[in-house]
Amino acid sequence: MREVKPVTSIDVARKAGVSQSAVSRTFTQGAAVSDATRRKVMDAAKALFYRPNAIARTLSTNRSRIIGVVLSTLDNQLYPLVVEQLSRALQSHSFHVMLFFAEGRDDVDSALTQLMTYQLDGVVLAATTLSSRLARECVDAGIPVVMFNRSAEGAQTNSVTSNNVEGGRIAGQHLIEQGHQRIAFIAGREDASTNRDRETGLLQALQQAGLSLYRRANGNYEHATAAAATRAMFRGKDLPDAVVVASDYMAFAVLDTLRYELGLRVPQDVAVISFDDVPLASWPAYNLTTVAQSIPAMVSSTVNLLLDQLAGRCEATLDVRVACRLVVRATTGAIAIANVDQSSRMQRA
Repeated sequence: MREVKPVTSIDVARKAGVSQSAVSRTFTQGAAVSDATRRKVMDAAKALFYRPNAIARTLSTNRSRIIGVVLSTLDNQLYPLVVEQLSRALQSHSFHVMLFFAEGRDDVDSALTQLMTYQLDGVVLAATTLSSRLARECVDAGIPVVMFNRSAEGAQTNSVTSNNVEGGRIAGQHLIEQGHQRIAFIAGREDASTNRDRETGLLQALQQAGLSLYRRANGNYEHATAAAATRAMFRGKDLPDAVVVASDYMAFAVLDTLRYELGLRVPQDVAVISFDDVPLASWPAYNLTTVAQSIPAMVSSTVNLLLDQLAGRCEATLDVRVACRLVVRATTGAIAIANVDQSSRMQRA
Protein backbone atom coordinates (compact mmCIF):
# COMPACT_ATOMS: atom_id res chain seq x y z
CA MET A 1 0.00 0.00 0.00
CA ARG A 2 1.44 3.34 -1.04
CA GLU A 3 2.25 5.70 1.83
CA VAL A 4 0.29 8.95 1.69
CA LYS A 5 2.48 11.92 2.56
CA PRO A 6 0.90 14.69 4.61
CA VAL A 7 0.24 17.93 2.79
CA THR A 8 2.63 20.67 3.88
CA SER A 9 2.62 24.46 3.69
CA ILE A 10 5.14 24.16 0.84
CA ASP A 11 2.55 22.20 -1.18
CA VAL A 12 -0.07 24.87 -0.49
CA ALA A 13 2.33 27.67 -1.42
CA ARG A 14 3.23 25.92 -4.71
CA LYS A 15 -0.44 25.39 -5.66
CA ALA A 16 -1.44 28.95 -4.66
CA GLY A 17 1.57 30.50 -6.39
CA VAL A 18 2.70 32.33 -3.28
CA SER A 19 5.60 32.06 -0.83
CA GLN A 20 5.61 29.69 2.14
CA SER A 21 5.75 32.72 4.48
CA ALA A 22 2.49 33.96 2.91
CA VAL A 23 0.86 30.65 3.78
CA SER A 24 2.17 30.93 7.35
CA ARG A 25 0.84 34.50 7.71
CA THR A 26 -2.55 33.44 6.38
CA PHE A 27 -2.96 30.93 9.18
CA THR A 28 -1.55 33.22 11.88
CA GLN A 29 -4.17 35.42 13.54
CA GLY A 30 -3.30 39.11 13.29
CA ALA A 31 -0.56 38.65 10.70
CA ALA A 32 -0.55 41.01 7.71
CA VAL A 33 -1.71 39.40 4.46
CA SER A 34 -3.66 40.83 1.54
CA ASP A 35 -7.20 39.69 0.80
CA ALA A 36 -6.13 38.40 -2.62
CA THR A 37 -3.31 36.30 -1.15
CA ARG A 38 -5.58 35.01 1.63
CA ARG A 39 -8.14 33.82 -0.94
CA LYS A 40 -5.47 32.04 -3.01
CA VAL A 41 -4.05 30.30 0.04
CA MET A 42 -7.43 29.26 1.44
CA ASP A 43 -8.57 27.92 -1.94
CA ALA A 44 -5.37 25.92 -2.31
CA ALA A 45 -5.59 24.61 1.27
CA LYS A 46 -9.18 23.51 0.69
CA ALA A 47 -8.30 21.74 -2.56
CA LEU A 48 -5.39 19.90 -0.89
CA PHE A 49 -7.26 19.20 2.39
CA TYR A 50 -4.50 21.03 4.23
CA ARG A 51 -4.65 21.75 7.96
CA PRO A 52 -1.90 23.77 9.67
CA ASN A 53 0.22 21.80 12.15
CA ALA A 54 -0.05 23.45 15.56
CA ILE A 55 2.97 21.54 16.92
CA ALA A 56 5.15 22.58 14.01
CA ARG A 57 4.02 26.17 14.45
CA THR A 58 4.99 25.98 18.12
CA LEU A 59 8.52 24.96 17.14
CA SER A 60 8.85 27.76 14.61
CA THR A 61 7.34 30.56 16.71
CA ASN A 62 8.49 29.49 20.20
CA ARG A 63 4.87 29.87 21.30
CA SER A 64 2.63 26.97 22.34
CA ARG A 65 -0.56 29.11 22.27
CA ILE A 66 -1.60 27.16 25.39
CA ILE A 67 -2.66 28.73 28.70
CA GLY A 68 -2.66 26.43 31.73
CA VAL A 69 -5.59 26.81 34.12
CA VAL A 70 -5.19 25.33 37.61
CA LEU A 71 -8.37 24.62 39.61
CA SER A 72 -9.04 22.93 42.93
CA THR A 73 -12.52 21.65 41.98
CA LEU A 74 -15.43 22.00 39.59
CA ASP A 75 -18.02 21.26 42.31
CA ASN A 76 -18.60 24.97 42.85
CA GLN A 77 -20.88 26.03 39.98
CA LEU A 78 -18.87 29.23 39.61
CA TYR A 79 -15.86 27.49 38.07
CA PRO A 80 -17.43 25.66 35.13
CA LEU A 81 -18.76 29.09 34.17
CA VAL A 82 -15.30 30.61 34.55
CA VAL A 83 -13.63 27.86 32.51
CA GLU A 84 -16.18 28.21 29.69
CA GLN A 85 -15.90 32.00 29.45
CA LEU A 86 -12.11 31.99 29.86
CA SER A 87 -11.73 29.32 27.15
CA ARG A 88 -13.93 31.24 24.71
CA ALA A 89 -12.11 34.51 25.39
CA LEU A 90 -8.69 32.91 24.91
CA GLN A 91 -9.81 31.06 21.77
CA SER A 92 -10.78 34.40 20.24
CA HIS A 93 -7.06 35.26 20.52
CA SER A 94 -5.98 31.83 19.16
CA PHE A 95 -5.01 30.48 22.60
CA HIS A 96 -6.29 27.25 24.12
CA VAL A 97 -6.73 26.02 27.67
CA MET A 98 -5.09 23.07 29.41
CA LEU A 99 -6.76 22.17 32.73
CA PHE A 100 -4.95 20.93 35.82
CA PHE A 101 -6.42 20.24 39.27
CA ALA A 102 -4.70 20.81 42.60
CA GLU A 103 -5.91 21.09 46.20
CA GLY A 104 -3.41 22.76 48.54
CA ARG A 105 -0.40 24.93 47.84
CA ASP A 106 1.94 21.93 47.62
CA ASP A 107 -0.33 20.39 44.98
CA VAL A 108 -0.43 23.68 43.09
CA ASP A 109 3.37 23.87 43.06
CA SER A 110 3.55 20.28 41.80
CA ALA A 111 0.91 20.90 39.11
CA LEU A 112 2.60 24.08 37.98
CA THR A 113 5.96 22.32 37.74
CA GLN A 114 4.29 19.81 35.39
CA LEU A 115 2.58 22.58 33.43
CA MET A 116 5.88 24.32 32.79
CA THR A 117 7.14 21.25 30.93
CA TYR A 118 4.48 21.90 28.26
CA GLN A 119 6.07 25.23 27.32
CA LEU A 120 2.92 27.10 28.29
CA ASP A 121 2.52 30.72 27.27
CA GLY A 122 0.78 31.61 30.53
CA VAL A 123 -0.95 30.27 33.64
CA VAL A 124 -4.21 31.17 35.39
CA LEU A 125 -4.56 30.00 38.99
CA ALA A 126 -8.29 29.92 39.74
CA ALA A 127 -9.10 29.92 43.48
CA THR A 128 -5.62 28.61 44.29
CA THR A 129 -2.29 30.15 45.26
CA LEU A 130 1.33 29.20 44.74
CA SER A 131 4.51 29.54 46.76
CA SER A 132 6.70 32.61 46.38
CA ARG A 133 9.54 30.35 45.20
CA LEU A 134 7.57 29.00 42.26
CA ALA A 135 6.17 32.44 41.50
CA ARG A 136 9.75 33.65 41.15
CA GLU A 137 10.57 30.70 38.88
CA CYS A 138 7.64 31.58 36.61
CA VAL A 139 8.82 35.20 36.43
CA ASP A 140 12.37 34.09 35.63
CA ALA A 141 11.06 31.73 32.93
CA GLY A 142 9.00 34.53 31.39
CA ILE A 143 5.69 32.72 32.02
CA PRO A 144 2.88 35.14 32.90
CA VAL A 145 0.81 34.05 35.90
CA VAL A 146 -2.56 35.55 36.88
CA MET A 147 -4.40 34.56 40.05
CA PHE A 148 -8.17 34.49 39.42
CA ASN A 149 -10.56 35.08 42.34
CA ARG A 150 -7.62 35.06 44.74
CA SER A 151 -4.94 37.54 45.74
CA ALA A 152 -1.84 37.20 47.89
CA GLU A 153 0.06 39.95 49.66
CA GLY A 154 3.65 40.19 48.54
CA ALA A 155 3.10 37.85 45.57
CA GLN A 156 4.96 38.62 42.36
CA THR A 157 1.97 37.63 40.25
CA ASN A 158 -0.94 39.63 38.91
CA SER A 159 -4.39 38.95 40.33
CA VAL A 160 -8.01 39.57 39.39
CA THR A 161 -10.70 39.50 42.07
CA SER A 162 -14.01 41.10 42.87
CA ASN A 163 -13.95 43.97 45.35
CA ASN A 164 -14.79 41.48 48.08
CA VAL A 165 -14.44 43.88 50.99
CA GLU A 166 -17.09 46.10 49.41
CA GLY A 167 -19.16 42.98 48.69
CA GLY A 168 -19.10 41.99 52.36
CA ARG A 169 -20.08 45.51 53.32
CA ILE A 170 -23.00 45.45 50.86
CA ALA A 171 -24.25 42.13 52.28
CA GLY A 172 -24.07 43.39 55.86
CA GLN A 173 -25.75 46.70 55.08
CA HIS A 174 -28.59 44.95 53.26
CA LEU A 175 -29.38 42.77 56.29
CA ILE A 176 -29.07 45.69 58.71
CA GLU A 177 -31.45 47.77 56.59
CA GLN A 178 -33.93 44.87 56.77
CA GLY A 179 -33.83 45.14 60.58
CA HIS A 180 -31.67 42.13 61.43
CA GLN A 181 -29.66 42.29 64.65
CA ARG A 182 -28.25 38.78 65.19
CA ILE A 183 -26.16 38.36 62.04
CA ALA A 184 -23.90 35.31 61.70
CA PHE A 185 -21.21 34.33 59.19
CA ILE A 186 -20.38 30.95 57.65
CA ALA A 187 -16.83 31.25 56.37
CA GLY A 188 -15.04 29.55 53.51
CA ARG A 189 -11.41 28.50 53.63
CA GLU A 190 -9.62 30.48 56.32
CA ASP A 191 -6.53 31.00 54.13
CA ALA A 192 -8.53 32.27 51.14
CA SER A 193 -8.32 35.99 50.36
CA THR A 194 -11.93 36.00 49.13
CA ASN A 195 -13.17 34.68 52.45
CA ARG A 196 -11.00 37.07 54.47
CA ASP A 197 -12.07 40.11 52.46
CA ARG A 198 -15.78 39.28 52.51
CA GLU A 199 -15.72 38.84 56.27
CA THR A 200 -13.76 42.07 56.68
CA GLY A 201 -16.41 44.01 54.77
CA LEU A 202 -19.21 42.40 56.77
CA LEU A 203 -17.51 43.30 60.07
CA GLN A 204 -17.09 46.89 58.89
CA ALA A 205 -20.82 47.16 58.15
CA LEU A 206 -21.71 45.68 61.54
CA GLN A 207 -19.33 47.98 63.39
CA GLN A 208 -20.72 51.02 61.62
CA ALA A 209 -24.20 50.02 62.79
CA GLY A 210 -23.04 49.42 66.37
CA LEU A 211 -23.37 45.65 66.06
CA SER A 212 -20.95 42.76 66.40
CA LEU A 213 -20.87 39.40 64.64
CA TYR A 214 -23.41 37.20 66.45
CA ARG A 215 -22.02 33.77 65.59
CA ARG A 216 -19.40 32.30 63.27
CA ALA A 217 -18.75 28.85 61.80
CA ASN A 218 -16.52 27.48 59.05
CA GLY A 219 -17.86 25.79 55.92
CA ASN A 220 -14.46 25.55 54.14
CA TYR A 221 -16.16 26.21 50.74
CA GLU A 222 -17.52 22.64 50.92
CA HIS A 223 -21.15 21.53 50.71
CA ALA A 224 -21.09 18.92 53.48
CA THR A 225 -18.97 21.07 55.81
CA ALA A 226 -21.32 24.03 55.32
CA ALA A 227 -24.31 21.83 56.23
CA ALA A 228 -22.53 20.68 59.41
CA ALA A 229 -21.64 24.28 60.27
CA THR A 230 -25.31 25.22 59.93
CA ARG A 231 -26.42 22.45 62.30
CA ALA A 232 -23.88 23.60 64.90
CA MET A 233 -24.76 27.27 64.51
CA PHE A 234 -28.52 26.73 64.98
CA ARG A 235 -28.43 24.77 68.22
CA GLY A 236 -29.93 26.14 71.43
CA LYS A 237 -31.83 29.36 71.95
CA ASP A 238 -31.56 32.92 70.63
CA LEU A 239 -30.69 31.74 67.13
CA PRO A 240 -29.26 34.06 64.47
CA ASP A 241 -31.90 35.96 62.52
CA ALA A 242 -29.62 36.25 59.44
CA VAL A 243 -26.65 34.41 57.99
CA VAL A 244 -24.04 35.67 55.55
CA VAL A 245 -22.46 32.73 53.69
CA ALA A 246 -19.09 33.13 51.94
CA SER A 247 -20.27 31.49 48.68
CA ASP A 248 -23.44 30.42 46.89
CA TYR A 249 -22.18 26.85 46.75
CA MET A 250 -22.17 26.66 50.55
CA ALA A 251 -25.40 28.67 50.78
CA PHE A 252 -27.33 25.93 48.95
CA ALA A 253 -26.31 23.49 51.71
CA VAL A 254 -27.20 26.08 54.35
CA LEU A 255 -30.68 26.62 52.88
CA ASP A 256 -31.41 22.91 52.53
CA THR A 257 -30.31 22.28 56.12
CA LEU A 258 -32.31 25.19 57.56
CA ARG A 259 -35.48 24.27 55.69
CA TYR A 260 -35.56 20.49 55.53
CA GLU A 261 -33.57 19.38 58.60
CA LEU A 262 -34.17 22.17 61.13
CA GLY A 263 -37.64 23.19 59.98
CA LEU A 264 -36.86 26.91 59.87
CA ARG A 265 -38.53 29.30 57.44
CA VAL A 266 -36.38 31.38 55.12
CA PRO A 267 -36.54 34.34 55.32
CA GLN A 268 -39.22 34.61 58.05
CA ASP A 269 -37.14 32.86 60.74
CA VAL A 270 -33.69 33.48 59.30
CA ALA A 271 -32.50 35.41 56.24
CA VAL A 272 -29.67 34.11 54.05
CA ILE A 273 -27.35 36.03 51.74
CA SER A 274 -24.19 34.82 49.99
CA PHE A 275 -21.72 35.63 47.22
CA ASP A 276 -21.12 34.81 43.51
CA ASP A 277 -24.57 34.65 41.82
CA VAL A 278 -24.09 31.33 40.05
CA PRO A 279 -27.00 30.32 37.74
CA LEU A 280 -28.50 27.96 40.34
CA ALA A 281 -28.99 30.92 42.72
CA SER A 282 -31.84 32.26 40.56
CA TRP A 283 -33.68 28.92 40.36
CA PRO A 284 -37.06 28.95 42.16
CA ALA A 285 -35.94 26.21 44.58
CA TYR A 286 -33.35 28.61 46.07
CA ASN A 287 -34.14 32.14 44.82
CA LEU A 288 -31.06 33.23 46.72
CA THR A 289 -30.11 36.81 47.54
CA THR A 290 -26.44 37.16 46.67
CA VAL A 291 -23.60 39.56 45.95
CA ALA A 292 -22.85 38.95 42.28
CA GLN A 293 -19.35 38.71 40.86
CA SER A 294 -19.02 39.98 37.29
CA ILE A 295 -17.42 36.92 35.69
CA PRO A 296 -17.28 38.47 32.17
CA ALA A 297 -15.39 41.50 33.51
CA MET A 298 -13.06 39.33 35.59
CA VAL A 299 -12.34 37.03 32.63
CA SER A 300 -11.73 40.02 30.34
CA SER A 301 -9.27 41.53 32.84
CA THR A 302 -7.49 38.18 33.20
CA VAL A 303 -7.07 37.74 29.44
CA ASN A 304 -5.90 41.35 29.03
CA LEU A 305 -3.29 40.89 31.76
CA LEU A 306 -1.99 37.73 30.07
CA LEU A 307 -1.82 39.40 26.65
CA ASP A 308 -0.14 42.51 28.07
CA GLN A 309 2.50 40.39 29.80
CA LEU A 310 3.14 38.32 26.68
CA ALA A 311 3.57 41.53 24.68
CA GLY A 312 5.85 43.05 27.31
CA ARG A 313 3.39 45.83 28.14
CA CYS A 314 2.89 44.95 31.83
CA GLU A 315 5.89 45.97 33.91
CA ALA A 316 4.31 46.32 37.37
CA THR A 317 2.43 43.68 39.34
CA LEU A 318 -1.28 44.53 39.21
CA ASP A 319 -4.14 43.65 41.57
CA VAL A 320 -7.33 44.23 39.58
CA ARG A 321 -10.53 44.50 41.62
CA VAL A 322 -13.83 44.31 39.77
CA ALA A 323 -16.99 45.88 41.18
CA CYS A 324 -19.72 43.58 42.48
CA ARG A 325 -23.43 44.19 43.01
CA LEU A 326 -26.29 43.06 45.23
CA VAL A 327 -28.96 40.83 43.68
CA VAL A 328 -31.98 40.76 45.99
CA ARG A 329 -34.17 37.66 45.85
CA ALA A 330 -36.46 35.81 48.26
CA THR A 331 -34.04 34.68 50.99
CA THR A 332 -33.71 38.08 52.70
CA GLY A 333 -36.15 40.54 54.17
CA ALA A 334 -37.17 38.44 57.18
CA ILE A 335 -38.29 41.34 59.38
CA ALA A 336 -40.39 42.97 56.67
CA ILE A 337 -41.97 39.65 55.65
CA ALA A 338 -42.66 38.72 59.29
CA ASN A 339 -44.48 42.02 59.78
CA VAL A 340 -46.56 41.40 56.66
CA ASP A 341 -47.40 37.90 57.90
CA GLN A 342 -48.42 39.25 61.30
CA SER A 343 -50.61 41.92 59.67
CA SER A 344 -52.30 39.30 57.47
CA ARG A 345 -53.03 37.09 60.48
CA MET A 346 -54.56 39.98 62.38
CA GLN A 347 -56.77 40.86 59.40
CA ARG A 348 -57.95 37.27 59.06
CA ALA A 349 -58.73 37.15 62.79
